[in-house]
Amino acid sequence: MTVLVFLDPSRPAGRLADASAAQLLVTDQGVIRGDGVFESMLYTAGAVRKLDAHLSRLRGSAASCDLDLPGEQSWRAAIATAVARYDQERTADPEDPDEAVVKLIATRGPEDQPHGTAWVTVSPAPESGRRQRTEGVAVVLLDRGYDSSLAERAPWLLQGAKTLSYAVNMAALRHAHTLGAEDVIFTSSDGRVLEGPTSTVLLATRVNGVKQLVTPMVETGILPGTTQGAIFAAAEAAGWTLGYGPLEPADLFDADAVWLVSSLRLLAPVTSIDGTPISRDRALGTELAALLEAVG
Repeated sequence: MTVLVFLDPSRPAGRLADASAAQLLVTDQGVIRGDGVFESMLYTAGAVRKLDAHLSRLRGSAASCDLDLPGEQSWRAAIATAVARYDQERTADPEDPDEAVVKLIATRGPEDQPHGTAWVTVSPAPESGRRQRTEGVAVVLLDRGYDSSLAERAPWLLQGAKTLSYAVNMAALRHAHTLGAEDVIFTSSDGRVLEGPTSTVLLATRVNGVKQLVTPMVETGILPGTTQGAIFAAAEAAGWTLGYGPLEPADLFDADAVWLVSSLRLLAPVTSIDGTPISRDRALGTELAALLEAVG
């Protein structure tokens, strides 16, 4: 079950459409060039988590691409229409999962049209996200092929923007599967820890009773994580100390716990790296999960 709502200037609340029928022109540049941006959010307990942060990041990604977006109120109205219809259809089937994925997508549209295409979808969240929160994930380290200063030297490469061009990320995940792992942590050619294909890397240590969270620096060209930001804010309020790289692979092995964090999986503990088991402080994970749940 997928609900589809297009943002339409003539319909303030958005235009419902059939997600099982053809809707996009084959000339849309989001389809033929990956020229567009998107966000994915978790919808549960009647609320879209971190909506403000995702809308802000969507605007930032669009600005990096020189892409015009519909106004924020149009997005909010279309989201409200989509989740309301999803709830109506889900009520008719109580077996549907209680978590859903809300996606916001905007493309540059066909070359011969003066405006882009924007839409919202709502669909059941994959079971793998919930499973990885509890069971964890085995990861491999993969060289991303560039050094950690590339984003500053070449801003046109759109490092740190959430674009539709995810072919490389998906290829990395498939490669990890051939190696017997579930996910990836990218590293730079100069040995810095970057991010996962669809996640932010987070590690924790205990030093003389003080709990510290550390994540890679966004200056290395990684996507600013909305979930990482929410966790940092909650942890700081709870007395944790915070840090921002630079990180090397050795830091992952030395940490008391490592997670891949994202809007859909939330906190997925890393259980091994390149086949080597690593520490998994379950108490730290339980505390962070509770802090994240509290902030919504």
